[in-house]
Amino acid sequence: MEKAVAPWKQLLLTALESNSSTTKNSAAFIQLATLGPDGRPANRTVVFRGFQEMTEKIQINTDCRSRKIDDLKHCPYAEICWYFTESWEQFRINGRVDVIDGSCSDLMKLQQREKAWFASSLRSRLQYLGPHPGLPSLTEQDPPPSIIDAGGGPVDSFCQLVLEPDKVDYLNLKIGKRVHFTSEVTINGDKHWTSDNINP
Repeated sequence: MEKAVAPWKQLLLTALESNSSTTKNSAAFIQLATLGPDGRPANRTVVFRGFQEMTEKIQINTDCRSRKIDDLKHCPYAEICWYFTESWEQFRINGRVDVIDGSCSDLMKLQQREKAWFASSLRSRLQYLGPHPGLPSLTEQDPPPSIIDAGGGPVDSFCQLVLEPDKVDYLNLKIGKRVHFTSEVTINGDKHWTSDNINP
């Protein structure tokens, strides 16, 4: 459990609040960069699904058949880039990603996955019943509509990603300020954040 709000997290919460009125809430969209087995980077836009309760861990929903899962199995580290157009702030959040699918043996993580499933809209859940993402389309016609049990649990293709930050680079272009936050684990297992002001 987080005993105190990480300093960068408070900055992020403030940025989310001040940018919440942007068109179609664009502040909810973030870029997630991973490293593939071939050594090439891959970047894509995903939806921020909030923080895990009482932590600074960032939640993202995805299809377990997508390329990013293979990337994360090869290298579990990733970076999120978040830019807020109203306040001119950028957050680059680096850390290790936990991939939670239906085969996970941790009961608490499975419960978190189920909670994330039911927190998603029905339209969002239907996407996980579609064809395998990234493979060639076998037909030019739209696939038949999928049917999903609104009360049923997560489908096999639904996966939750949980990024635990260990480095955060914060940039505020309006005031020309940049801060680099780094975490370290203390002897008693608590996470402690330090910060350094650096040139923008």
